[in-house]
Amino acid sequence: MIENFPRDFTWGVATSSYQIEGATNVDGRGQSIWDTFSATPGKVANFDNGDKACDHFNRFKEDIAIMKDLGVQSYRFSMAWPRMFPDGVRREQRGFDFYNRLVDSLLDAGIEPFATLYHWDMPQTLEDDGGWANPAIVPVFTDYATAAVKELGDRVTNWVTINEPWCVSWLGYMSGVHAPGVKNLDSALAAAHHTSLAHAEATRAMRAVNANVRTGLALNMTNYIVDDENNAELMELGTLMDAHINRWWTDAMTTGKYPKELVDFYGDRLERIIGSLDLNKLKVETDFLGVNYYSDSFLGTPRPEDKPANDGGPFPFPHRANGTPPLPHTDMGWPITPEGIKNLMLRIHRDWPSIEDIAITENGVAFDDAPDANGVVHDTRRAEYFQSHLKAVGEAIAAGAPVNSYFAWSLLDNFEWAEGYAKRFGLVFVDFDT
Repeated sequence: MIENFPRDFTWGVATSSYQIEGATNVDGRGQSIWDTFSATPGKVANFDNGDKACDHFNRFKEDIAIMKDLGVQSYRFSMAWPRMFPDGVRREQRGFDFYNRLVDSLLDAGIEPFATLYHWDMPQTLEDDGGWANPAIVPVFTDYATAAVKELGDRVTNWVTINEPWCVSWLGYMSGVHAPGVKNLDSALAAAHHTSLAHAEATRAMRAVNANVRTGLALNMTNYIVDDENNAELMELGTLMDAHINRWWTDAMTTGKYPKELVDFYGDRLERIIGSLDLNKLKVETDFLGVNYYSDSFLGTPRPEDKPANDGGPFPFPHRANGTPPLPHTDMGWPITPEGIKNLMLRIHRDWPSIEDIAITENGVAFDDAPDANGVVHDTRRAEYFQSHLKAVGEAIAAGAPVNSYFAWSLLDNFEWAEGYAKRFGLVFVDFDT
């Protein structure tokens, strides 16, 4: 299975701060938007929260020992912005000290640190001022990114600026199913634009203070499969959805332009949000593209009530409308489509040839497999998922796709956002009671 992988290919695992760290009131950490969102009734399954999570803040050395035992070469983790800047502006050195300890311990274990600056836990005080919908967030995020690189860039080479800005923008500011729980199309469009601009501005600033760092953006990408390719309306929907999730940030950083289909679709609304910005500021040289892939997406014939609308619904046009994803499904209700990860890697190589390094920054599956009476987890479905997807990645590499690293999601069962602790993505089973 691994014959197509280059000798210097990097094998890693991934987590994020709010999902595993806990210790939300320790060493001056400020409140994040996910602390607020989790405390709001009805927002998270079972009223779960990240107050303790996997207790990684206190157990990180045990977790690193697990990684070493697994043979992990690189660990993708995220930094909790409110641990380092409790109110988004005031620096808290104890937060920086935690990540210094984590990085040093990883290096002592022979594991390369791979840092993500923003995996969704914005300081609440910044959201109180509009968060990602406020253009003022761009310089504030850039200052945070610069400070992190100044502190850790001598030991951390690879940096993801923002994880899944589509989720940040559209789940956080349009459908409201993720923090901060806003439901406003203008806010979602503004957030999509500001995350794109923040990636570019932060990248330039990070390189200015340390020319040796490598930067990228982690996008949740998918292939849209339409049920009827002869249906013009459905094909148009597929084009809009593809531009919405796959091309918005990728086109912006490689060309300095947003997809024409979306510019035309939003018209004056988008122009009003962008204003007089020189769009060339969006363009930035990419050291690597991080791709988070879980499954393909399926589109069926839109119903009358699913017609595009600029002022209502969870999305401006129907999302996965009436599609028929194949069985079997994971515990998240997602289909298992390993051929899709190969197709996506080859599509990126074809459509964005300037991207010469692809990092699969997340790939994994949720199954509720628990220990038996002997304490053994017969996790065969998860193993099969990884085997099938890695086989497909190897085939993509053999066909020319420049994939150089793979990070399994996730090292540990953890807080799965709005799903709480009900969904288990971990390579390692976690008993959250103990």
